[in-house]
Amino acid sequence: MILRTFGWSFGVTALGLLAALFYGGPAGLLLVAVLAILEISLSFDNAVVNAKVLDRMSAFWQRIFLTVGIAIAVFGMRLVFPLLIVVITAGLGPIEAFDLALNDPDRYHHAMETAYPTIAAFGGMFLMMLFLNFVFDDHEHKWLAWLERPLARIGKLDQLPVVVAGGTLALIAGVWADDPGEVMIAGVLGMVTYILVNGLGELFSEAGGVEEDPEEPGEPGDAVAVKSANGGPSKLAMATGKAGFFLFLYLEVLDASFSFDGVIGAFAISTDPIVIALGLGIGAMYIRSLTVFLVRKGTLHEYVYLEHGAHWAIGALAACMLIGIASHVPEWITGGLGAGLIVAAFISSVLRNRQEGEEAGDEPAGEDEPVRSASKV
Repeated sequence: MILRTFGWSFGVTALGLLAALFYGGPAGLLLVAVLAILEISLSFDNAVVNAKVLDRMSAFWQRIFLTVGIAIAVFGMRLVFPLLIVVITAGLGPIEAFDLALNDPDRYHHAMETAYPTIAAFGGMFLMMLFLNFVFDDHEHKWLAWLERPLARIGKLDQLPVVVAGGTLALIAGVWADDPGEVMIAGVLGMVTYILVNGLGELFSEAGGVEEDPEEPGEPGDAVAVKSANGGPSKLAMATGKAGFFLFLYLEVLDASFSFDGVIGAFAISTDPIVIALGLGIGAMYIRSLTVFLVRKGTLHEYVYLEHGAHWAIGALAACMLIGIASHVPEWITGGLGAGLIVAAFISSVLRNRQEGEEAGDEPAGEDEPVRSASKV
């Protein structure tokens, strides 16, 4: 299971570290390893949320996410995206921007830092909308019940996430931003992107999603998940066709929003675009593999608070990105908050499962079921 799921990640790690050694020597090898760890720590919550969405997709669209999606994530967001930012902000051509990245890393870094408020506003508002839509919804299980219950109660007010996110954006743009207009436009575009992509995914998922009897064979391409020993979903018709496409698109935009902070933060460690692409690319591969592992093992169904922890971590990341518009937030704080919240949610899930197991064991046997001694079980 581990080798089948993480095999490609292990292979890419070996090739990436070998390329780093040839490119930059031992120092390059060390920098790539550090960047890979940074990407994994910053994006662990991304894997949990991705797994929740991937769980609704057909086998075909899951494969697309793991093939075409990884190409977009590694080469598009970790290599092309930083160059594109420099092309736009510095008014250079693509070849000139790449030459600048290799030969004048300080100027390249400055161009990326100049563009950060706009990037952070777009990505931060996209992630904040994702976070608010989760915490204002009423869920069966509640991790931080003292906080999630009142949030779900006031969340019955229609479009409250848009109101809160819009108010936050107006405050940040008006008080902190050096260029309020650019930050406001980028933030609004982030909100619109979330509403559009998420709404289209849900629209086509509802239109094409029909429940089928798991005992009856479905049509080719209709992946029906049956509740299995690993705790997977039951009688759920997976999203195919347009629904699968828009869920795939949603995942790519989500991954891009997560990668903004990692790409910018990577410049605190190295300004070499090759080293950054290698390190973050390796980290992105592990996030993809971890996403598949969570789906195949049914971890989100077994540890019910993990999804909650991931969304609170997303809220923390969104806050760090928006605060970063005015002042730099160290990467160890961003990564530490996310990892800490997910670890806390995992521990809470384990304790919940243990408590439920003990309560089930304490229940008296029915009249038709004699009590058996522990030695005979």
